[in-house]
Amino acid sequence: MAQLGVASVSFKAENPPGDLAIWFFIFAELLVFGVFFIAYAVARSHDVALFDQSQLLLNRTAGGANTVVLITSSYFVVRAVAAIRRGDAQRCSGWLLGAIGLGAVFVVIKLAEFHAKFAAGITLSTNTFFMFYLSLTFFHFMHVVMGMVILTAVAFKARRGGYSAEDYTGVETGASYWHMVDLVWIILFPLVYVVH
Repeated sequence: MAQLGVASVSFKAENPPGDLAIWFFIFAELLVFGVFFIAYAVARSHDVALFDQSQLLLNRTAGGANTVVLITSSYFVVRAVAAIRRGDAQRCSGWLLGAIGLGAVFVVIKLAEFHAKFAAGITLSTNTFFMFYLSLTFFHFMHVVMGMVILTAVAFKARRGGYSAEDYTGVETGASYWHMVDLVWIILFPLVYVVH
């Protein structure tokens, strides 16, 4: 039988990107946030007026800005993964440093929000809405900080040549965690800041 001149294309059957252990951690974290979100929704359904009134005291502009910041940082992380898959460790590191810089912008904006609330005398015990708002956003804030630490370690390892086009699992692992942090904020922002 005559051979047709068709170029063969091989596809690598892949598990989720990165180390499998990070996915167990991500699913556990998403479960915790999910329980938090359900508890928030149930509490809100019992006192809609209080939640709506308290929500008006939030800075939606800051929350919206942080949404743009995190989505952009996730794009930078996607570019970093694409760069290392091509074997360009320096560009990978550069994109990761850009994502870390945007993470720092998120942290500064969120700290300014926290400061404004505390300066106005708002604490966890002010009311049920602010207990959820401060708990949820601080829990997420700590995940952003942790993600920045992870991305920093990955960026410096990439810069030192620790990853290549053949070995980039660590980059994908850090990227997967960062995308989880972004996904949680994409749910948290409209739920807490916007939805009435």
